[in-house]
Amino acid sequence: MVDAARNKAAMKEAVDTLNQIAGSPTTPKTIKKSISDLLEGLGDPEYSLSVRAANAISTLDDVTQDPNMPSFVRTQLWQAVSKLESIRE
Repeated sequence: MVDAARNKAAMKEAVDTLNQIAGSPTTPKTIKKSISDLLEGLGDPEYSLSVRAANAISTLDDVTQDPNMPSFVRTQLWQAVSKLESIRE
């Protein structure tokens, strides 16, 4: 059985990490824009938590391929992906 509280906690941790990345002055503007758009999608109640997480993972996979991204930002994004991957329904 899926634990809804655990899923919500994982989503909150991922969103907190993404907000931290978007708010950092060292993050490139293009990455900030992508993350801001992604955060809007994560907050959309139209879809289930697992669908929102899967969509975010797909977007973050594309974002992490940016060759201009600093390695520490990429590592933080992978941490957010890891949290999102733990969400199951």
